[in-house]
Amino acid sequence: MRSETFDVVVIGGGVTGAGVALDAASRGLSVALVEARDFAAGTSSRSSKLIHGGLRYLEQLNFTLVREALKERGLLLTKLAPHLVRPVPFLIPLKHHVWERGYIGAGVLLYDFLGSIFGTSRGLPIHKHYSKTGARRLFPGLRDDALIGSIRYFDGQIDDARHTVTVARTAASLGAAIVTSTRVIDVLRSAREVVGVRVRDMECNEEFDIKARTVVAATGVWSDDISEMLGGRPGLRVRASKGVHLLVPRSAITGDAGLILRTEKSVLFVIPWGGHWLIGTTDTDWNLDRAHPAASSVDIDYILEHVNRVLERPLTHADIEGVYAGLRPLLAGEIEATSKLSREHAVVEPMLGLVLIAGGKYTTYRVMAKDAVDAAARRLRNVPPSKTTEVPLLGADGYGSAWSARASTARRHGISVGVMEHLLERYGTLTGELLTLIDTNPALGRPLPGAPEYVRAEVAYATRIEGALHLDDVLTRRTRVSIETVHRGLESMDDVAELMAAELGWDAATRRREVEHYRARVAAEHESQRMPDDLTADAARHGAPDVRGYAVDAGATHA
Repeated sequence: MRSETFDVVVIGGGVTGAGVALDAASRGLSVALVEARDFAAGTSSRSSKLIHGGLRYLEQLNFTLVREALKERGLLLTKLAPHLVRPVPFLIPLKHHVWERGYIGAGVLLYDFLGSIFGTSRGLPIHKHYSKTGARRLFPGLRDDALIGSIRYFDGQIDDARHTVTVARTAASLGAAIVTSTRVIDVLRSAREVVGVRVRDMECNEEFDIKARTVVAATGVWSDDISEMLGGRPGLRVRASKGVHLLVPRSAITGDAGLILRTEKSVLFVIPWGGHWLIGTTDTDWNLDRAHPAASSVDIDYILEHVNRVLERPLTHADIEGVYAGLRPLLAGEIEATSKLSREHAVVEPMLGLVLIAGGKYTTYRVMAKDAVDAAARRLRNVPPSKTTEVPLLGADGYGSAWSARASTARRHGISVGVMEHLLERYGTLTGELLTLIDTNPALGRPLPGAPEYVRAEVAYATRIEGALHLDDVLTRRTRVSIETVHRGLESMDDVAELMAAELGWDAATRRREVEHYRARVAAEHESQRMPDDLTADAARHGAPDVRGYAVDAGATHA
């Protein structure tokens, strides 16, 4: 990065930035990507974990967005990432006779139709109407007075952080140079043209320049920071909307499908997530720390209150295993509430050589990336069109055959079929690389303490192959231990630190610092979730600063 001049330098290692790197690299361009913290450390690890068309956008008559998202859903399910995206059923409880079934039923029918005409619904059953008895048979945990019937439909589910790192790795496999812990601190200019970025290595505090013919900033809720680096030159105005999710054990709610519920402020999902239920989300303005948005007790109580209106057995704070908060980057209006702002994306070029991309939703990341590279390509010669509709992510090729052979493969390597299925659904055909680690060192086949659904090989693989540099990277994003366990990873961190130390050569002091930081992070998050409002929750979350090394100027962008 210090010596090469790249066709494209991408700022941001979320799903959009990783998608830009993949799109550009697949067109034969030379690409560098820099990320200030870790892949998906911002919004892209804190979504509702859905790949969906946005059923509620049909009510807003936004057919273009729904059609586009359904097309992307189909590509991911069938070609690009069948190992990472899988169907999930949802029930829509009905409260009123006749008119509601007709009104919502027509919307779901159109949703299925828009999916099928673009060939995107392959593998997804069409919607189905249920009586009250049929609905409660599918979801016995619903209160008797919560519905008079229901409609079931299907969408896609994804582990967003795992998908994002796989997109980044796929870009790297095509030649992209990609680094984390590298923060952009300035934009380099020559006269009226952007010619690169100045970065700071957050692991050693060293600064250097990266030269580029074009810079693409995919920085989400940090988009305004780029404008500040340009002296306030107009770019994209982005507002941050906070969404909070809870995880509870699967045993806390009896049901075989997800739920989609209306609230006065947002849509509330109750989604099956392995051995858990994922419940969210909220939709409120957020103007505080963008790196670590905090869930307050008000957010948690709001979710519990609304979900308990339909559950036979009410959930309590004691049921909660995990909590996380994320920020949606919404294209800003002047006075609109965040729940009314568009989920469409925009691409602008505020200065020669600089492209900004913001807005959108997780499902349409590939389209956003294509549009950003198309804009950058106007400055570069003979750039072929995007081909990412034909580029499966790493682990996708041969996934169907690997899944069919999972029992025999598990026997051959001395692991259970359950572990084999878990690995295939996270790594696809790359699972063979983890099995090689286990064959070489059988101790890596043992489960993690406090998180038995994960095996120790996943920690070694995350550190050796997937760019994990800190405990938080592994416990929060390469795995989901930090939100899937009541202890939030505290019972697993010592073992994880030992495995990472062996890979990264940590000395005793470094290992101790990592453990202390992670413990402080968990304590700060617990404290913030007891606070009565955003301001006090944000202040409590600041009790655990970032482990990535050094204080950064207030004006520096999250890359």
